[in-house]
Amino acid sequence: MDTTPHTHWWHYHGDGVPTDDERRTTFPAPPPWRTFHGTPCQSPPPDDEEDADRKLGRADVRPLRRADRRECDMVNAAILLRRPLLVTGNPGTGKSSIAFRIARELRLGRVLQWPITSRTTLRSAQYEYDAIGRAQAGADRSDTDDPVNIGDFIRLGPLGTALLPYERPRVLLIDELDKSDADLPNDLLHIFENGEFTIPELLRVRRREPEVAVFTDDPDQEARVRDGRVRCRAFPIVVITSNGEREFPPAFLRRCLRMELAPPTADDLAAMVRAQLPALVDGQRELIEDFLNRPEPDGLARDQLLNAMYLTASDAYGEDRESWQDLITSIWHPLSGER
Repeated sequence: MDTTPHTHWWHYHGDGVPTDDERRTTFPAPPPWRTFHGTPCQSPPPDDEEDADRKLGRADVRPLRRADRRECDMVNAAILLRRPLLVTGNPGTGKSSIAFRIARELRLGRVLQWPITSRTTLRSAQYEYDAIGRAQAGADRSDTDDPVNIGDFIRLGPLGTALLPYERPRVLLIDELDKSDADLPNDLLHIFENGEFTIPELLRVRRREPEVAVFTDDPDQEARVRDGRVRCRAFPIVVITSNGEREFPPAFLRRCLRMELAPPTADDLAAMVRAQLPALVDGQRELIEDFLNRPEPDGLARDQLLNAMYLTASDAYGEDRESWQDLITSIWHPLSGER
């Protein structure tokens, strides 16, 4: 990694190691056009070290992964400008891992994950309202004076939770946006620009219940929503991944910073394997080189290499080289489905 003086402005270093440097975890004021003042301020989010370890491996393994300069520049620019980062690249190149490295390095708590499918809607990522459950609860309490709390039937989704007014930004991963319905990128424009949305069910009751506790996307966590509006205080660090399978509208692209993730090098893959399987990389460089030299290297994913490495550690085939090669061929099938 470049350590020349002009990297002094970096907060994210791309190694996935939690920092104790207060300067790196304290962000400067946003640009005036990206300043928000949502209330009431929420409690800090929970950590999820187990999830980060599954995605990134151990943080204490040396030598560390070293992100290239462009990745660090673009991530830090997105953090400082409070703009979403659109990361494109081949499947399995580690695009989603960037979100987990940001959260772990800068101690920003649990990563909020929004996996995209063709049926995904903006509303479901903002919040869900259980109208049937509320009606049933009202019927069950018709003979009592105990009122039904509307907040018990509202749960914020990953996007809604990310836009709560936290003092420090949450990290939101919007994974594989190119799988979405054609309208979803345009639907995101307003919320990215304004950092807020309303919950109509709470707007209707705001005079008698100006502040309501609702559930969030974090396990067993609640948040308070005032006047039916969720508005951020620190705009979330949004990492959007795309496999490059479609073009996005110009208006959407204008609101994002864009980064193309290059295929991993042998050193990148060795660092990844070492983080997950610390005792295994030495003596297994040949397997990494085989992985990179496949006829269609861009069609393989990093977790396919991890699968092969783990089987190597099990010593399942011993000296049976031919059977071992047959197994590797089966594991390393191209992601396109072609054989």
